[in-house]
Amino acid sequence: MSGHHLILGTLTDRITGETLDDTLDERYRQRIATLLIDRLGFRPEEIRPRVEVLLAAGERRAVVRLDFLVVLAGRPAMVIRFGPGSIVSRERPALSFSRLVAPVQVPVAVATNGEDAAILEGGSGKLLARGLEAIPSRAALARILEAAPPQPIPPERAEREARIAYCYEVDGACPCDDTICRLDPAPAAEGGPPAGGAR
Repeated sequence: MSGHHLILGTLTDRITGETLDDTLDERYRQRIATLLIDRLGFRPEEIRPRVEVLLAAGERRAVVRLDFLVVLAGRPAMVIRFGPGSIVSRERPALSFSRLVAPVQVPVAVATNGEDAAILEGGSGKLLARGLEAIPSRAALARILEAAPPQPIPPERAEREARIAYCYEVDGACPCDDTICRLDPAPAAEGGPPAGGAR
């Protein structure tokens, strides 16, 4: 056991080739990675797994991992947030990640439990489609990106989204979840950390 995950051995990351702990959750992530590459046409170098995002809620800070960030032509195009159980509970934090992982709005946010998925428009939060088969292909995502000029995220919006994500991802997490790194509060003299951002 590691934290609250049962480790079944090791496996090879489909995107990076790294050796990872073999857990039930990681098996789902690897299936998603395989779907992205083999069926949807993304290149491994366009998919960034385990992107660390710093969240700040007042003096409380934590680093959480976004499961996948898809980047096309140098622009962040899609975030994918995996979590077991209800997809509905993953939709709002997936939208927050689409507004925190880059200085501009990521056009598509996907919430998935590995069996089903909700595909959301990042800017409006509108539900575009449901089902793993509805995740945009590389060609479809390129068209979405072309039609969506970069929209900067105002600092006050980023701060608000970081608080929302913190509530879902940190306050709502199991205390023994070792995929979340809770940080000590920043000294008052430093003025606190930025509201969000990828590391």
